[in-house]
Amino acid sequence: MSELIREAMYYKKLEGDLLQCELCPHYCVIPVGEMGKCRSRENIAGKLWAVNYAQALGISVDPIEKKPFYHFRPGSNILSLGPNSCNLKCRWCQNYQISQFASPTIELSLEELYSGVLKHNPTTRQLAFTYTEPLTWYEYILDFATMYPEVKIALISNGFLNPEPLAQLLPHIAAMNIDLKGFTEGFYKEQCGGSLEPIKTNIRAIWEAGVHLELTLLLIPGLNDKEKELCELVNFIASISPEIPLHISAYHPTYLTDLPATRVQDIARARQIALKKLSYVYGGNLAVDGFRDCQCPDCGKILMRRTLFSTDCQVGSDNKCPHCGRQIYGQYDQ
Repeated sequence: MSELIREAMYYKKLEGDLLQCELCPHYCVIPVGEMGKCRSRENIAGKLWAVNYAQALGISVDPIEKKPFYHFRPGSNILSLGPNSCNLKCRWCQNYQISQFASPTIELSLEELYSGVLKHNPTTRQLAFTYTEPLTWYEYILDFATMYPEVKIALISNGFLNPEPLAQLLPHIAAMNIDLKGFTEGFYKEQCGGSLEPIKTNIRAIWEAGVHLELTLLLIPGLNDKEKELCELVNFIASISPEIPLHISAYHPTYLTDLPATRVQDIARARQIALKKLSYVYGGNLAVDGFRDCQCPDCGKILMRRTLFSTDCQVGSDNKCPHCGRQIYGQYDQ
């Protein structure tokens, strides 16, 4: 057992040596010697341990747009890492090799991770927990954020977490991108092994907490691309705020799903539906001119022009359109 292992938070004892994890809505009941669905928490001799603590798949420096974040420090780079675990079982998972199966990891203490931040991001000091499901790394993220509050932390997550642990974590988080995978309970149950309602609740809580928020929808032909469902999803986002950026990304066949890849015209249609209610809608995973650019919702001028390799941002730290003065959602300090 690693010396960096930590007892898990949010669980309770049941009869005998059974434990019930209370981190996410699965509420896994875990016998001795077994793990929960996410493979990150194990019942060892009647205590629940975060066995993935400080065990990282690797670490790299990415453009922040890759996360994707288009309105949070655009044009900057961010140190990125993730755990070898996930609490959903999406049949089309684009990273299934590292989210659904055991993969080699490296041990990375909190101090070593902070040294990496200083080395790669000495000025911006920002860090993304990403690639798989960072919320299954709950204790590691919370401990790092508490020890190094000067680092701006971004999470790229499925949002499948219980309200109490989310509320404890949010004061330490600068930005979140939530992968809103579809907009029916049936879809989440059959395709992801999860539930939609907790994620809707959490999206609202994240926005109300003042954390920078962007959303991503992977558009899968025949599964979550019906106009009625898209309209309901867009109406939900708009009911919280039409300023929340939405990324509509193209799916490619992988893992357990062999449906045809999303076409350019599918993304274009979904964007047009979303732009009727939302201010900022982008197309992802397709190299199409204009899908990644940000237009001012009022005057229509291009404020952020993106290519595969660069971002030209005209919005300053005052968050205003330089052409008409409209407030543009996001954080533009560097």
